[in-house]
Amino acid sequence: MFGSLFRNMPSITKNLIIINILVWFAQLTLPKIGINLTELLGLHFWLASDFNPAQLITYMFLHSDNDFTHLFFNMFSLLMFGPLLERTLGSKRFLFYFLSCGLGAALVQEVVWQFTWKDIFAPFFANQAGCTMAESYQALEIAIAQGKDIPALNALLTVGASGGIFGILLAFGMLFPNLPLYLMFIPIPIKAKYMVIGYGALEFFFGISGTMSSVAHFAHLGGMLFGFLLLLYWKKKGNTSGGIF
Repeated sequence: MFGSLFRNMPSITKNLIIINILVWFAQLTLPKIGINLTELLGLHFWLASDFNPAQLITYMFLHSDNDFTHLFFNMFSLLMFGPLLERTLGSKRFLFYFLSCGLGAALVQEVVWQFTWKDIFAPFFANQAGCTMAESYQALEIAIAQGKDIPALNALLTVGASGGIFGILLAFGMLFPNLPLYLMFIPIPIKAKYMVIGYGALEFFFGISGTMSSVAHFAHLGGMLFGFLLLLYWKKKGNTSGGIF
């Protein structure tokens, strides 16, 4: 059954799943020969010494190398929602949409880091140097202004296809708003538009409350935002089918 499903899957959805799985295995095996793909291709804060502009794209093909569920749930969502969306938009436009949402998620994450990195590291440096928080903030600002390397900034790192996946969920809810969906452990069908609104509200709440702080909630919202804007543009041009709630 699964083999038949995979054979009949549209090309972009199928290849995205294959690439993500292969890259995940590479993340697990290449460190044995001294190559850390997560550090090389994961998205770093733009002020960090390990940042590379290519990471704005490459990060979305990597996943946590110590938590299989990260890869599993992203690929499961792509498997469930990607084929219908790809057939609706067309393969080229679907790929462009996925990459655009992932890029948008990365840009939003960079903006979030820009406004929060000093709050993250100032307490640590204040404790290490035995100075006040105000002095720690000032020292960090001076170091950046002088172009000094702050190795700790490399700890700000994110990976995953979630930005693109959340963009796909957003598109599914916009193009098929009244399609009933069954969520895990909930036996009652939920319209796609309400599922999308619920996901967005949860991500916003988790982001502002600091819940599950290891997850890039605002990046997920960034993927949805860029997807929303792109779909509105296409809708205005008459390039999509289906309704928009």
